Amino acid sequence: MSTVRRSTKVHHSAAESLAGALSDGMTVAVGGFGLSGVPVDLIEAVRDSGVRNLTIVSNNMGVDGKALGLLLESHQVAKVIASYVGENKLFAELYLAGELEVEFTPQGTLAERLRAGGAGIPAFYTRTGVGTLVAEGKEHETFDGHVHIRERGIVADIALVRAHLADTEGNLVYRYSARNFNPVVATAGRLTVVEAESIVPVGDIDPDLVITPGVYVHRVVLARDRPKDIEQRTVRPNPGRSTTTEVGA
Repeated sequence: MSTVRRSTKVHHSAAESLAGALSDGMTVAVGGFGLSGVPVDLIEAVRDSGVRNLTIVSNNMGVDGKALGLLLESHQVAKVIASYVGENKLFAELYLAGELEVEFTPQGTLAERLRAGGAGIPAFYTRTGVGTLVAEGKEHETFDGHVHIRERGIVADIALVRAHLADTEGNLVYRYSARNFNPVVATAGRLTVVEAESIVPVGDIDPDLVITPGVYVHRVVLARDRPKDIEQRTVRPNPGRSTTTEVGA
């Protein structure tokens, strides 16, 4: 007689999904771009855990008071590896005051560093950044007549991911622009924790639609139902009406 195996990946809350996994000084990779596709529940659970001296790997650090900006406000971050930080005033203040170490990485290079880490590739060469501050202290090599710099792959202690849909074994589907950095972050964690807007039984997702296979995912939690923050909203002009822009809606 066949038996149905109960998934051990699904947890009841973000705090439970991170229980026993967090400690001071960890490297945490976080999906998202601006405020799109950001695992807000998991970020709040990290904040509430009280861990400190974290290294955060993310495209950017959210905005003041939202997303990863919450961890800056609570002074839990010691170092940031990111490609863009221009929307967060507190980030700039902490950096200029010498309270935050920052490793700027070109956006495509950051994505490839995470992908390489997830693929077991320790380092790779790229032409991006040659002749700039990005190249300082890095090994240079010439290929086909062009100078390249060596970049290290990134493997995080924990990866925090936001998905549109997950099944109970952690197979993931992302939606539109919220896909962004989440797939490469999901593969780059020694422990990958996912918050998903919907969780369905294994087998309910068409295998052809799976973007991140469940083999990369260790823990899954249902995301809280909350309004989605919008970093910037620009509305196309209508006849007789002026253009309206909302920031941080």
